[in-house]
Amino acid sequence: MQNKFIIIYSSVDGQTLKISKVIKEVLDNQNQSVEVYSIDDFDKDLKNYDKIIIGSSIRYGVHHRKIIDFINKNQQSLEAKKSAFFSVNLVARKLEKNSPTTNTYVVKFFNTISWKPNLVEVFAGKIDYKRYTFFDRKMIQFIMWMTKGPTNRDAEIEYTNWDRVKAFGQKLIDL
Repeated sequence: MQNKFIIIYSSVDGQTLKISKVIKEVLDNQNQSVEVYSIDDFDKDLKNYDKIIIGSSIRYGVHHRKIIDFINKNQQSLEAKKSAFFSVNLVARKLEKNSPTTNTYVVKFFNTISWKPNLVEVFAGKIDYKRYTFFDRKMIQFIMWMTKGPTNRDAEIEYTNWDRVKAFGQKLIDL
């Protein structure tokens, strides 16, 4: 049976978009109907979709404000459908922080909202100091220093486990 999926994402540096595209590819390969929208461009009616997936990156410890506002505004519609959420953050690069129950950002996020999706996942993001503004680079280097991550200003490391992303895409079909 074909489902109609919507993926709504927020991405600061492009990794959440890249992950959304891979999830779309997995769903497309299973003959599912999938639309992908940035939170900045989304203006559709959620009633037109069977399954709703929301993805958000983290910046300075919080998920994107527009995603939080969207979830709070549309909670009733989200709960009327099968839904999923995925977070993209650098803390998830650590094995002990890469699950929804052990990732402090995801735990904090769900403690501040009342929506409970059917499926939640966490993916490690990408660090690319050369692309950041001076301020962002300094802030992220400081955070990485505190969490024992890379601080070399030329570091470009993709931590995303693409097999996990594809497995998440498969789980969405079975929601």
